[in-house]
Amino acid sequence: QQSNVTTYGDTTVAIITLEAFAGMWINAFIVCALCIGWVKKKILNSNEKILLLLGCSRICYLCFSWVYSSLSITYPNYLYVQPTFQLIVFFQSFSNCSNLWLSACLCVFYCIKIANFRNRFFIYLKEKTNRIVPWLLLASVFSALAIGIIAYDIADTNLGSNNNSTGQGNFSKVSNQMDENVFQIYFIYGFGFVTSFTAVICSALLLLFSLWRHKCKMQKNSMNSVSMDAHIKAMKSILSFFIMYSINFIFLILSLIPSTKEVYYVVFLSLLYLYAFPGVHSLILIFSNPKLEKTLIRIVSCVKCKVC
Repeated sequence: QQSNVTTYGDTTVAIITLEAFAGMWINAFIVCALCIGWVKKKILNSNEKILLLLGCSRICYLCFSWVYSSLSITYPNYLYVQPTFQLIVFFQSFSNCSNLWLSACLCVFYCIKIANFRNRFFIYLKEKTNRIVPWLLLASVFSALAIGIIAYDIADTNLGSNNNSTGQGNFSKVSNQMDENVFQIYFIYGFGFVTSFTAVICSALLLLFSLWRHKCKMQKNSMNSVSMDAHIKAMKSILSFFIMYSINFIFLILSLIPSTKEVYYVVFLSLLYLYAFPGVHSLILIFSNPKLEKTLIRIVSCVKCKVC
């Protein structure tokens, strides 16, 4: 049984390492491409601002989550010590919450920009989008920072009390007690997940309804097929993001339930998807953005020419 656990841990660490580094490279490409365009044009539009912050938050999230998962599986004695554990919990909480809320901000931005409703408040938001986005991003970052500070304080309190009660060196007992006593951090995570997921659901449903209604109007009026194809492509992109985000939300909740941590295949599938989501979704964002897609194709073609 100990051999099976060791094999499971090594396999899990190997897979999440590949996924984490692939995701970091993909998001690093987004950040570098947007920064180069920013330097050249001296300006960033609202969509690029969200993508830039989202790419940075996903790089941090993958980095610190990988460190946390790797140490907790293979070397827990290096994790549950001060101040390593508190710092990792702080940065992981901050980057995770900022990643979720910035993803929700991106979905809300697409909804406001693309959807077409005659509501006065919606029209006002559409006109003031460029002014609202910076404040929305600032609020997301500061909210994530506040949650990171709260998570740091909770982790510091619990780790200090557990170390005093269990003594030095008994890391397995400390690890078990930390999983039982850090429910407050899980509650904070759950609050962040629910709020961002609610925003994604509302934005995706409104956007899909608006695009579906517009598609029906174009079919009735026999409008240009090119415009119709564009709307169908937008609907597919939004629907795929909604499905991916829903699955991601389910696995996030499963990863926070203490009883599921004893079921190895549930933990394995959760880690597999949670580490794949930032990279896969960023790839979708790249191919849905003409500028980023052209830049990526240019780089790939240059690399292919050099290799050949």
